[in-house]
This record gives sequence, C-alpha cells and structure tokens, in this order.
Amino acid sequence: MDMIERSVMEIPGHARKAGPKKRQGKLTEVAYPVRNYINASRLLVTDREIGAAEAGRETVRGEAIVKKCVVYLPAGYERESNRRYNVLYLLHGVGGDELEWLRGGGEEDGRPVICNLLDHLIAEGEIEPLIAVFPNGRSAHDYGDRSFNTEGTNLLGFYYFDFELRYDLIPFIESNFRTRADISDASAAGIAANRRHRAIAGLSMGGMQVLNLVIGGYRCDSVKYTENRHHWDNGLDTTVRAPGMTDLFAYAGAFSNAPTTSPGRVLGDRIRSAGHRMELLYMTCGDRDGISFVVYQEAMDGLEEAAGDLLGDFRRVVIPGGAHDFGVWNHGAYNFARLAFR
Repeated sequence: MDMIERSVMEIPGHARKAGPKKRQGKLTEVAYPVRNYINASRLLVTDREIGAAEAGRETVRGEAIVKKCVVYLPAGYERESNRRYNVLYLLHGVGGDELEWLRGGGEEDGRPVICNLLDHLIAEGEIEPLIAVFPNGRSAHDYGDRSFNTEGTNLLGFYYFDFELRYDLIPFIESNFRTRADISDASAAGIAANRRHRAIAGLSMGGMQVLNLVIGGYRCDSVKYTENRHHWDNGLDTTVRAPGMTDLFAYAGAFSNAPTTSPGRVLGDRIRSAGHRMELLYMTCGDRDGISFVVYQEAMDGLEEAAGDLLGDFRRVVIPGGAHDFGVWNHGAYNFARLAFR
C-alpha cells in the first residue's frame, strides 16, 4: 500500500452502486458463544479474572449465550486460500443491531451501500482487500431488545461490549477467518504487530463505544442505580473508567458519537497512559446534528494535547448540513477505510 498523503473526499457516485459480480464481496452470518455479558441481575458474567472494582459491578460465572454477527468477505476470499486479511469492525447505533449498517445505510442494485463502497475501494486499489465484521454491540442477555430504555440491561450492555469484543468476538473471528492479526500472540512484539491489522469504527452509540471503550472513557448506567445525576438529560450517569483497547486497535473511527461520550481530555489521557500509539483517530459529525454535534466537539476538546505524541493522524471532519444519519455515516466509513491500515 502506498504511503502518499490522502485527503478526505466525497463518495464518488459510482461507488454507491454495485460493481461487477466478480468484484463483489460476500456476506455470511455466523453465530459465536459469548461468555462476557450483563445478565438479568445487572451483573457482569465473565469467564475471566475481572474484579468488581474494574467492572464497576459484581462479576459472576455463568453459561455462555449465543450471538450472531455478519461478516463481509472480499471477492476472491475463497480462491486465495493462503492470503490473510486486515479486519474492520463496524458498530451500530442505539436502536440498531448487526444489520443496521447493511439495511439502514441504503441499498443500490440490490446490495447494501456499505458493501458496494468496500467493493469499489478494493477493486480500484484504494485499499487492500479486507474482512468487515458487523456485530450486535449489546453485551447483554437480552441483546435482541433494540428499545431505548435507560434502566434496561439491553442498554447497559452497550457499556460492557469491550469485554465481549476482547475475549469472545475477536478470538472467534481470528480463529475462524484468515486474518493477519492473531490475538493468541500476547508477546510484546505480537501485540505491536497485530493491532495494526485491526480497525474499528461506529455510528452514534457505536461511535461512543469506540471512544469510551476502545480509546478509554467512562462506562454508564441508569441514574436509578447510580443514585447520581449527570448533566445529560437522558437518565444515564457515568460509573467507572474502561481500561481501553488500544493494545488491540491502531485505528479508530467515531461517527456522530452519542451524548454519553467522555470528554476529550479523558480520552487523550487514556491514550497517553496506555502507551500504544493511535495511528488514526477519525471523528466526524454533521453540523446540523442536534443529537451529537455538541458532544462531538466536547470529545475533541483537549484530546490531542492530552494524548501527546501517542496520537498520530487525527482527522476531524465536519459535514456541512449533515444530520444524524447515513449521509454522514457512509461518508465516514468510506474515508475511514481509505485511511486505515496504512
């Protein structure tokens, strides 16, 4: 991959449409066991040695639940049996699930626009062929509940997705697909190399997850259980800091990050303290987004200064006239994919 400077660009009109059949990637739905999730009693079920202080709640043992994710495999994946691939994880919003990027982002020529965008980027040599994973971001026993209920375990599960991602989903993907990264290699050299082959981005609530859980901000819970009240007018309050996952990801994108996102200085401090250089942080929002624009600005305030030289390429992209919708999010995914893995 060349290292020439790349600027953010509009999505070319043809890129939204389906390309030739032989250049089209394929979607497959897979089920995987989850051993780290929030149960009906609001406890963290885990098979790891995670204490209550770290989790912000009691941890218990329990049976695994089974969740599904959708995986995009690039054209030629089946034929090129010796080739290995980078992986891009794309997270959904508060009312979505593993299908939101595929259905909510629109269709052209009978294919999801997000797949068409990836197909064209790969076919035109803009990016190397990659695998994309679309998970359900609720790590909870009732992950199928898409309602916005601040007191529900389904919403609480959003703030604990990092445990599932680290201990369940990534190991499953890297054991069952031909990825360049290998999470089983826990050596210092292995961590340094493997994180450069994983990227993660999300829209709205998923954007918050990228910032709070991957970069490292605060978890949240209902004010009914915290007995405090945050300045947000949504019934949620901060609890404990998440440790972050910059040891696993070198590239992160947050598109119209949701209102519970932590302040920029908190996020930047976590990047610095974790000690892993964030090669790309891509943040975008529409300037007419009444849900996210203010918190988008707050999440950037002081971030770069706090992170210091451990923050590499920091892209801040405001979409003029952009709202809280896929007009912004598809644009973000297209450009984030172009800039990652370089």
